[in-house]
Amino acid sequence: MLEIELSQNSVLHENLFEQKAEFSIPTNSVDEKVKLLIVRDLFRLGWEMNFRANKLYIKPPDSYDKQMIKESMQIKRQELINKNLCWISNHIELARQNLADGNDVWQSEIEPVIEVCKTHEQLDIFRIFRFYWSSPYSEYVGRRIKLLVRDNALPNRPVIGIAALGSSIVHIPDRDKWVGWDTKERTQNLVYAMDAYVLGALPPYNELLGGKLLSYIIASNEVREIFSKKYQDVVTTISKRKANQLACIFTTSLYGNSSQYNRIKFDNKLLYIPVGQTKGYGTLHLTDETFSAMRELLAINKIDVTNRFGDGPVWSMRVIRTAADLLGFDADFLLRHSFKRNIYAIPLAHNFREFLKGENAELQNFNYSLDGLVDYWKKRWLYIRKKNLEVQDRVRNFHPDNFTV
Repeated sequence: MLEIELSQNSVLHENLFEQKAEFSIPTNSVDEKVKLLIVRDLFRLGWEMNFRANKLYIKPPDSYDKQMIKESMQIKRQELINKNLCWISNHIELARQNLADGNDVWQSEIEPVIEVCKTHEQLDIFRIFRFYWSSPYSEYVGRRIKLLVRDNALPNRPVIGIAALGSSIVHIPDRDKWVGWDTKERTQNLVYAMDAYVLGALPPYNELLGGKLLSYIIASNEVREIFSKKYQDVVTTISKRKANQLACIFTTSLYGNSSQYNRIKFDNKLLYIPVGQTKGYGTLHLTDETFSAMRELLAINKIDVTNRFGDGPVWSMRVIRTAADLLGFDADFLLRHSFKRNIYAIPLAHNFREFLKGENAELQNFNYSLDGLVDYWKKRWLYIRKKNLEVQDRVRNFHPDNFTV
């Protein structure tokens, strides 16, 4: 249970009593503002609130349902869109120029090609499309590879979807147990894994299960070769091994079992293997408004929580912990009750586990050619999907001019 010292504000009492998830913050005190914003964020998520004297006792629900998580994500997403509204307005036409008309897509043979984002324009295209999804835009630190997947079968080579790989999160207990890592093995070999932190299709390809197509593509030889080429000159600090071999990719699903990752098979084996859940430790359940108020509080108290490479655990968590210390509540309890995600592993080699544990020095890679994966996706998913008349209508009725985030 989370305990927050809070004066018995009549407006707050009234809003809690009437079950109003949206309420004003009637205070000029930054300390009180931070506390009230935390209360508002947690109240939206169904945390139970009880006043005793001058303390508010807040108890988390046993679990969050899918709709509640979606509503919370929508709030954070809208905050981010509002913050970047000028940039989005200036680049929405660029997005539309890189999308396909639905009638053209319906007739397309769909020939995906992978484009690594290097130029300013490519990165802008990636960024504007990333705002499209319901989950809020966030960036990984460390190594990153951003990809556009285009349809080479159409003259303007429209974007089918986008994907991004980033440095794997250091410690995820269920993932580490599945691999068989101890702390030393993980420290030495995590560099040979990456997280797929963006993976999705854009309209109208999303109606044709383009999300599953992107999921196949990220496992391809071609993506593995992109990784190998980018990091060919990187050598690990401890073992002095080359850091350009990719043994396994991990990704997560925010809303329980993923319709995108489930049942994805190739060569009669699962490509996406469910390996457990994250612990729900994080900041996704707190809005940017609350986080900004925490930073304001720290600035007033002349506390600088640096955000540089090598500074330690995730910066946002360190900001929240420091603010919690100032205000006298348990940050660890607050951070422990965010949203759990299902974890999926995409092994890229027969001996991926032995390699990740340092038992083998060379990978025995699977041969997942892009052409083979795409051909399998068409036969297993696309052709069946195109028999659905409602899907046909939705695809044919899409026009790039109507695209918005």
